[in-house]
Amino acid sequence: MEFGDNDSFHDQSEKLSAVASPTAVSPGVQTPTGVQSPPAVEHQHRHPHVDHAREKFRHLIHPDGRKIHIAHTPEEHAKLQKELSHQGGGQFDVVISGSPEHLAVVRELHAHHSARRDTLRDTHGHIFLEFEQVRNDLDHLSQELNQLSHHGVAMDANFSKFGYTARIRTKDDHSGASTPRGTSPGSTQGLLDKQQSRITDGLKFFKRPLIRQYFHKGLLWRSSRSGEVGTFELFADLLYVGIIGIIGDKAAEDPTGKSFLLYAINFTMAFKIWSDLTLVTNWFERDDIVQKLSVMLYLILLFAYTTNISYAFEARHPGAEHDTYYPMMSFYLAERFYGALYFIWLSYVVPLIRGTLLYTSFIILLAAVFWLASIHVNYPGQLALIWIAIVIDLWGQGLGLFLSRASFKKCHSDQPGRLERFVRKNFEFYPAINIEHRTERTNAFVSLVFGYSVLTILYQSRASIGLNAFLGKGILGLIQAFAFQWLYFEIDHQGVHVHAIRRHWLSSTVWITCHLPFVLSYVLAAATLSKLVVAHDCANANVEDLGETYQLKSVGELDQGLRWYYCAGIASALMTMTLLSYCHVHKRLRNPRLSKRPRLVIRTVIALAILLLPLAKDKLSSLGLIGTSTALVSLALAMDIFGMSRQGDRFWTGGWCEDSKKATHYEARIRCSKRKKQDLIKALHRGETVRLDELLRRQRTNSSAMSSTTELGVTEDQVTKDEEWQYAAL
Repeated sequence: MEFGDNDSFHDQSEKLSAVASPTAVSPGVQTPTGVQSPPAVEHQHRHPHVDHAREKFRHLIHPDGRKIHIAHTPEEHAKLQKELSHQGGGQFDVVISGSPEHLAVVRELHAHHSARRDTLRDTHGHIFLEFEQVRNDLDHLSQELNQLSHHGVAMDANFSKFGYTARIRTKDDHSGASTPRGTSPGSTQGLLDKQQSRITDGLKFFKRPLIRQYFHKGLLWRSSRSGEVGTFELFADLLYVGIIGIIGDKAAEDPTGKSFLLYAINFTMAFKIWSDLTLVTNWFERDDIVQKLSVMLYLILLFAYTTNISYAFEARHPGAEHDTYYPMMSFYLAERFYGALYFIWLSYVVPLIRGTLLYTSFIILLAAVFWLASIHVNYPGQLALIWIAIVIDLWGQGLGLFLSRASFKKCHSDQPGRLERFVRKNFEFYPAINIEHRTERTNAFVSLVFGYSVLTILYQSRASIGLNAFLGKGILGLIQAFAFQWLYFEIDHQGVHVHAIRRHWLSSTVWITCHLPFVLSYVLAAATLSKLVVAHDCANANVEDLGETYQLKSVGELDQGLRWYYCAGIASALMTMTLLSYCHVHKRLRNPRLSKRPRLVIRTVIALAILLLPLAKDKLSSLGLIGTSTALVSLALAMDIFGMSRQGDRFWTGGWCEDSKKATHYEARIRCSKRKKQDLIKALHRGETVRLDELLRRQRTNSSAMSSTTELGVTEDQVTKDEEWQYAAL
């Protein structure tokens, strides 16, 4: 079990849906009247882990003389309220950054200073306009510097995609935009020079691991750089998808309850190996040769484990002829012991989170005890030990988060006990999930799973005319896979206001954990679908039309277990997708035809209807079963599409209306003389058509010193004559 960079690290912060970050004063911009920043002396003595929280609070001076204190967290709000009440003195207010009260105060001050500006303009018109022009130029340049800073781009994109939280602090020295005091021009220029330089670092055999992000006293400290998925991770995903395909095909060969039980065990064990690799690459940043070799070792053990799963539980007794449980468990335990030793070594290299790493190693070794014990117990008695070990592997690590939360809650205790002191000492820092890396890795993996489901329905036909029931069932299976892909990516994970990983620790846990049953169910349904597509139990399905290989797989009568495997897999996948969607906080659509919760209820009802389809038994052939399930999945997709449209909008013909035509326009910026600009404006007023190609050609002919620039930032000196028209058209 893993936990993300959610900002709701305690109960009180759940009430805040959006909190503004500390204001970053850019270079060249003076602090506005009414805003007081801490003096520079305060920045010289900081806690090493709050390097970028460079001010405790800010002040706003109200026109009536009140001093308004701005706190960044609910705890700080209560603390300031208490301290200022004891101090007495003048009137004051304390508001939480980003709250409605904070917004109202800022708007009131904005209106007040706007009125003062208008008064100054009327009194000192010429001087005011000149000063205003200089200030606007400085603001524009400062904004450009801010946009070019690394943190400004990375974190703004992060907040836009996954939701805002005030509990994030960055620990990059160059991310000046993340701090309340501005970035110095020298540091910003140094960052730009580094990004534009062609000099790069050389490869190293070993680099000391750097933790990407961690929790400390309720705050998430992380790098402002987004975590990118490495190519070796995608390679591992490809291998894993092939492995789970083998596990699914093995289960579909014998669709019984026992087969499903063994399928769930094998699938979960393989998923744990993949999850361990994901966790290590998510927590730490290394990019050295040792890391690549470590990943290769993980893949070797996963591959060796997979080669022994098909006969691991057949005739389970000592000395059985086809008993591969021992080699299967040997390779699995080798991976687990390697992971435990790796975390122990990391605890020495990265002492900041030593308690968490040692605890993770302890959980791995505790589960290994039950795995070792299962080797010496015959089937079915070993199942109890196996499932205990699986529960420890999947959810044992989650206890570490609760210990960290307990450390945060008890950190201000006056008389901590022995257990509290131990927890505070060893779990004050806790590694968090890099949300960009985790979501991109999960999306890539789910995409490969959907791709696997398409591969399972492919077959070869020998018919001279291939329009038959086999083709129809294959097309229906393709439509079903496309509908699932549409629901998962374009419906459930689009328009997310706050991602489940960032929303709350519980939603983060549910979102990460539910991907296991989701993929498990969908792979089982996809493996079963490969049997249903080539079945010849319906009309216009001549087994002779199939290739020789597929004729051997074709059955004339469907087993009831295949029906339950297929329908239960589709239904479970739909239900888990519903839960995954519910974990997110989506953006609200004005006047939707159907809101989110009713759509999720309808999807759940459709999933239940698919689950009950096997009760029809022989009344539904393979074609009828696939067709009915595909129709129901498409209905769920149609309800979501319909619900996400707005009332009053033209759903079918909106793109052809006049308003849509007027909303679409193309622009080009051309730098020219004032005289030429006036001529162009007059021509437009007269209704004449101004051709950009003629204007650009005239510009190039008449003045070589003058260059024209389009929105793409391409000048005349950089393009050929033929390319000019292309850039102007864009």
